[in-house]
Amino acid sequence: MKIIIINGPNLNLLGKREPEVYGSLTFEEYFTTLQIQFPTVDLSYYQSNIEGELIGKIQEFGFSYDGIILNAGAYTHTSIGIGDAIKAISTPVVEVHISNTFSRESFRHQSYISGNAKGVILGFGLKSYELAIQSYL
Repeated sequence: MKIIIINGPNLNLLGKREPEVYGSLTFEEYFTTLQIQFPTVDLSYYQSNIEGELIGKIQEFGFSYDGIILNAGAYTHTSIGIGDAIKAISTPVVEVHISNTFSRESFRHQSYISGNAKGVILGFGLKSYELAIQSYL
């Protein structure tokens, strides 16, 4: 099974950014834990702060991988393009958020991804990614 985790803007700052919300681990540190926890899954990881690069990766892996786990960060609430990219591919996408977006600012309650995703997991910290992987098994 091949799954790619795609993270959007500012998620490269995990471990430094608002540790009370996002924790103290970098995503790279957590990704190593996921690889150990799921040795039979071929896990890949990509992060970009640029919307078009995220769309490019969704299109690149959207016909050949078994799953995409997407945390589009703030683009979740603004990017019709990312939502359209998910609609255009055949690989199922699980939308993930570290925080509970519904307990945050009201603009974060809207998602352009959810309607085209296999499912949505939010509010469980980094464990949200683990739950997303389990949804494919």
